[in-house]
Amino acid sequence: MAQSLDIDLLRSFATVAETGALSRAAERVGRSQAALSMQMKRLEDLVAQPLLRRTGRGVVLTVQGERLLVHARRILASHDDAVAELSGGRLNGTLRFGCPDDYAQAFLPALLRGFARLHPDAAIEVVCAATPRLEDRLGRGGLDLALVSVPLTAGREILRREDLVWVAPRGAAAPWPDPLPLALGDPDTLDHRAARAALDQAGRAYRIAYASGSLSGLLAVARSAQAVAVLTRAAVPPDLRILTRGSSLPALPRIGLTIRLDAAHAAPLTRAFAAHLRAILPTL
Repeated sequence: MAQSLDIDLLRSFATVAETGALSRAAERVGRSQAALSMQMKRLEDLVAQPLLRRTGRGVVLTVQGERLLVHARRILASHDDAVAELSGGRLNGTLRFGCPDDYAQAFLPALLRGFARLHPDAAIEVVCAATPRLEDRLGRGGLDLALVSVPLTAGREILRREDLVWVAPRGAAAPWPDPLPLALGDPDTLDHRAARAALDQAGRAYRIAYASGSLSGLLAVARSAQAVAVLTRAAVPPDLRILTRGSSLPALPRIGLTIRLDAAHAAPLTRAFAAHLRAILPTL
């Protein structure tokens, strides 16, 4: 007979996955580390799969753990939404949310529509900017919550993985001139640093034709065929094409999307929207 997955176990598991450490997760859920470890062992017994792997720096999810986490976030979001709706606990107020420009068109409509159906009295103020600007604003108290791009490193909560890709207009002539003209984001952004590192490692000469936090400006330069741009795959518009490895350009890394917020002091509306992001973003 199939086992039932306890909501409390799933919530503790999701917290462990988010923090990457049993000690930090135990503080957040209000349990001792020993009690939390017992919960994780019970959950592993229920699913008959190893979910966590201990390392010197904390814990990481196994492949089975990553799969369960996707389901756990959906279950927890549905559970919390049902409790809020049936108890008359619809949230209201205003949330200041930051989102990178390159994900706004791809993800924001679905994220905002879904949350508005659950909490129609809540107002979401959206700020679109490059990740370093969003993190600065969050640090100064100008945002309640931000979705940001991060390198794929162990111990981070990654909601979604995205490829960085080289893009050019459809029908643009090849090969590109030497040095390669580039259209990139600001110098402190991941796309800018990753493109330069990849070209440096490949020994390919380049020049920066355009560098700015303005996505519309970057797209305009790319559409003019004056430079090759670097975007996340989700941000590539239909009139631009992704350059494959046959274009003689080096491979670019994948990056992750994660949430930044002050969890200890977050308002219920902020926590609810963060849970919504965790449940919905991986499915888009």
